[in-house]
Amino acid sequence: MERIYNINKHRRQQQWSFFLKRRKPAEILVSGFALIILTGTFLLMLPISSASGRGTSFLNALFTATSSVCVTGLIVVDTGTYWSYFGQMVIILLIQIGGLGFMSMMTIFFIFSGRTITIRERLILQSSVNKDKLQGIVKYVKYMVASTTSIEIVGGLLFAMVFIPEFGFAKGIYFGFWHSISTYCNAGFDLIGQFRSFTPYVENGTLVFTACALIVLGGLGFATTNEIIHYKKAKRLSVHTKIVLIMTFVLITSAAILIFLCEYHNPNTLGPLSLKGKIYAALYQSITPRTAGSNTIDQTLLTKPVLFISMILMFVGGSPGSTAGGVKTTTIATMFLNLKANLMGTRDVTLFKRRLPLSVLQIASALFFIAVLINVTVSMVLIIMEPNIPMEYLVFEVISAYSTVGLTCNVTPALSDISKWVLVFTMFAGRVGPLTIAYVLTRKEQMDVSAKGQYRLPEENILLG
Repeated sequence: MERIYNINKHRRQQQWSFFLKRRKPAEILVSGFALIILTGTFLLMLPISSASGRGTSFLNALFTATSSVCVTGLIVVDTGTYWSYFGQMVIILLIQIGGLGFMSMMTIFFIFSGRTITIRERLILQSSVNKDKLQGIVKYVKYMVASTTSIEIVGGLLFAMVFIPEFGFAKGIYFGFWHSISTYCNAGFDLIGQFRSFTPYVENGTLVFTACALIVLGGLGFATTNEIIHYKKAKRLSVHTKIVLIMTFVLITSAAILIFLCEYHNPNTLGPLSLKGKIYAALYQSITPRTAGSNTIDQTLLTKPVLFISMILMFVGGSPGSTAGGVKTTTIATMFLNLKANLMGTRDVTLFKRRLPLSVLQIASALFFIAVLINVTVSMVLIIMEPNIPMEYLVFEVISAYSTVGLTCNVTPALSDISKWVLVFTMFAGRVGPLTIAYVLTRKEQMDVSAKGQYRLPEENILLG
């Protein structure tokens, strides 16, 4: 019996190795996410997954699974009332896998099973977690899982303090840890019911500050938090970490002040709240659009300026190597630094006495303009497909989907099936990254100029401006 088990185990390892060898890292990441989404879709379609005991349609199950794995949070049915406990556990498992990345989860599985991680798998893992160095990649993944588990446990206990008095001990604990995972992974799913998210707790300081801390920690990126933890030993922070911390601080503080001022007298949002509640709500609304998705005030009741501010925050998103989406804080910072260098007529883009390489500037430009192109194109499609829904709500929904935010103006359930399909692909594109998708679709290898001889085409100017 043991021999048969070992033979089957060896055969599975050979099949996995064969799969890895025949595909590029980006292809494996995309196909891996797609496989997890399809598996989640199948599980959510089962009658046991719904509270009514009836099966769920393929599109609704696919939309929910995609939103979960892509840690988005957009939903077509209410998570707290439509899904059974089994369905909710499937969703939170998909969120956890999506937040950490399936290759990270596979690595942990291999470690526990005693299997050696090959060089090929380490390269794929490096691409998956967006780390610049291959050295210490397995140790880095262990840190990711350990820190995630620790933070989610602390967050779960703090959330439970809020939910136990209202729902009882067992359900309060369940709600606490479920929402801790969802919030830290920047997913935005909730079990409160009636599509309310955290709006009943807008003035609850424990919930608001716990959620804000989880969102920010999840959005900083594992590389940044790792550097901060080891700062006393290293005595320095990298340029990347400095940019992330500065951008995060600037975005949160500036947005919170603007939202507080714009919504202060709005009778539908901050107006009826106490001063403490106004501060809590403004702070939360400045943090959650950067890919968290949960909310303490109804997004449809926001003033137009704040709705626009939220769109900008959603587009920016979190930081690289985090559970958050968007074009990332470092991309926006690089674009502004490049603009500053061009306006000042300087040759190099510099900050903190360091020069950014040309490749970084090119990747930042590509990420930014691909994101703009996708958001504009998808928005146009939805505006044409959904003429009865206000244009600003549709644009808001598209940016939320692409940046894997999950904030909504309550239009997703009302969308046509075709529009839901469009958002499914938009969420998937936003999660795996435009550059990854382009890498997979472009199967033809670029010519290696170093091997075939150095040459460059003739140069010619074009008129600009």
